[in-house]
Order: sequence, then C-alpha cells, then structure tokens
Amino acid sequence: MLRIALGLVVGTLSAVPVFAQAAPAQPPAQQAQAAPTKREFANDAGMVLNFIKPDKTADFEAVCAKLKEALAKSDKPERKEQAKSWQVFKSPDPAAGGNVLYVFLINPSVKGADYTVSTILAEAFPQEVQTLYKQYADSYASGQNFVNLSLVNDLGK
Repeated sequence: MLRIALGLVVGTLSAVPVFAQAAPAQPPAQQAQAAPTKREFANDAGMVLNFIKPDKTADFEAVCAKLKEALAKSDKPERKEQAKSWQVFKSPDPAAGGNVLYVFLINPSVKGADYTVSTILAEAFPQEVQTLYKQYADSYASGQNFVNLSLVNDLGK
C-alpha cells in the first residue's frame, strides 16, 4: 500500500508544481548560509521532496551514502532510531523541468530529532562537512519541500 501511495504522490508531483506544506522551500546553499534551523517532523511521519539536477544524481546519492554512514556510526540513540525509519526513494519518472525527484520517507518520525542533513553530517564528519554539504547543495535544482504527515488510516491493520 505504501508503494502505491508513494507512486500516486510521485506521479502527481511529476505533473504539477509542488508547494511546501511545512517549511518554505529554500535551496540548500541558502540554508547553509543562513543560521541552521532544526528540521523536525512533529507528526507521525514525514516526507522531504528533493528536486535534483539530472547530471548531479551521483553526487546526491554519494552524500546520501555518507548520511547513512553518519547515522550508523552515531552514538546518539535518536540517530539510530532515525536510521531505522528513513528511506530514500528515486522516482523513475522525470520531475518538473526534467529534474530528478528523490523522496526521503520517514515513517515513523522520531519526535524531537533533527533531520537537518548538514547537522547530521557535521556530527560524524566534522572535517569533511563543508565539502559534503557543497556537493549536496550543488546537486539541487530547486530546493526541498518538507511535508508532515498524520496517519489517518492504517489499511494493513
């Protein structure tokens, strides 16, 4: 069911522009320059829609691999919990403008945990974080959309 729902979301997003429901979309480069804000999902689950330049998908996926490593090597219990429920999906269909849509699916969300990628990378890779974040930020075509989700009906139970 989750895959069907995700397919519907991705199909809809590839056809129409997406508007953020939680935080305003802001390119990661601007996020890095501004004072970092804590990215939390206060509800049951969340999604982050990432619109990536087609020629930068390898860079984005490389940073996602480092993110996975950072979560795995963390001593913080909330990071271990985040790793258990954080998935990265790539749409096979082109997004608006020919970009590539990656979806972070967080289900369930870890209440109070910070999902800011740069913060997690900085904790694990303080010497590399600037390079990693530049690679991450440069991969974006048009920023991110954060979506908080509240469970309405669990059809599997």
